Amino acid sequence: MPGTNTLAAEVTHISKHGFWLLVGDEELLIPFSEFPWFRQATVDQLCHVERPTAEHLYWPQLDIDLSVESIRHPERFPLVSAVSANAALQQDAPQVVRP
Repeated sequence: MPGTNTLAAEVTHISKHGFWLLVGDEELLIPFSEFPWFRQATVDQLCHVERPTAEHLYWPQLDIDLSVESIRHPERFPLVSAVSANAALQQDAPQVVRP
């Protein structure tokens, strides 16, 4: 019988600028300007987040995988996909371009 998964992640607040995610005892801001593929997600899609390992987050309804480190330090991860799972939903989202 498998053990209980003690790793958890929880969305604590959502605003027009982004959302806050409680990961263990750390609360992280995920700004839409840095992570634009979340901008058009529903509340249910944002809140359905899994934490398979201590440093890995997964949103199954959005098919988005992120490392916790990429949220803490997005400047260290300059490549951002310009492709959206649903381009129609991303029409109003600004393009993120990093040098």
